[in-house]
Amino acid sequence: MPCLDKPLHELREYRGINPRPHDFDAFWDKSLKELDGTKPNIEMKPVDVLGNCNAELFDLYFTGAGGARVYAKYLRPKGAKKPAPAVIMFHGYSGSSGDWADKLNYVNEGFVVAALDCRGQGGLSEDNSQVVGNTKEGHVIRGLDGPPEKMLYRQIFLDTAQLARIVMAQPEVDPKRIGSMGGSQGGALAVVCAALEPRIARTASVFPFLSDYQRVWEMDLAKDAYQDIKQYFRRFDPLHERFEETFTKLGYIDIQHLAQRIQSEVLMGITLMDNICPPSTQFAVYNKITAKKDSVIYRDFGHEGLPLFNDRIFRFMMGLKD
Repeated sequence: MPCLDKPLHELREYRGINPRPHDFDAFWDKSLKELDGTKPNIEMKPVDVLGNCNAELFDLYFTGAGGARVYAKYLRPKGAKKPAPAVIMFHGYSGSSGDWADKLNYVNEGFVVAALDCRGQGGLSEDNSQVVGNTKEGHVIRGLDGPPEKMLYRQIFLDTAQLARIVMAQPEVDPKRIGSMGGSQGGALAVVCAALEPRIARTASVFPFLSDYQRVWEMDLAKDAYQDIKQYFRRFDPLHERFEETFTKLGYIDIQHLAQRIQSEVLMGITLMDNICPPSTQFAVYNKITAKKDSVIYRDFGHEGLPLFNDRIFRFMMGLKD
């Protein structure tokens, strides 16, 4: 088998190398308390774009951390009379919540669906960041030159928890049957949502982004989605005098450090030829999950569509056994 990363037997034991800040748990506990004090100020506006389908569609706006107005698509079965399960969907880096129609498979099986637009990316959410430093490139380093509370992904992570809370509070939703799901950035946010909202019951994550930044750097893969790291050093620390400090601060938004908080059942799709989110960074997350979990390893695949895996996620969310 071709090898991009460590041998598989080593990957199964790999625990990540990016530093974990000493106050990591206190940081996220404090952040969640801040969220507790943030009134969501929910607006739900009916949308008619699909005609006479089996779903009721809504533009959902809510207030997230720092006062930003955040958007999500919200779909529910038409005429639902009893609390339903729900799935919360997260999109890939720079994208958006996508089309309404591609969520109807879940609605047609009785699920409520919520799909987040990440701040400052391809959707309708507001990015109200007030940060020192670079905003030219992407979000990994946004706010890195200020206090960690200002880092953009800290706010996006909290948006996932706020949306989960909103969905769980809807009268048509059974709060004990909520799933989170996504791939790449979406796979990372599915993990984060389950870590920050322990009532999530099922989590499906595909080749998650935002993990083990220093490992990405050491593999010389700080390009594509991770190019921010290389450009940050080139512009702001060309002699690497703050190398350890930088990766330690990135540790606050490293999802491998949040993984141990997860209480939901987890299904993860892992790709061994992935040169965007390297296999070791995916295993760094998976190996730290202590809840019930299962992985499906695609040995010959990279950062791309995975045959049969969407069907497997669907069965997983339905509670069907393979």
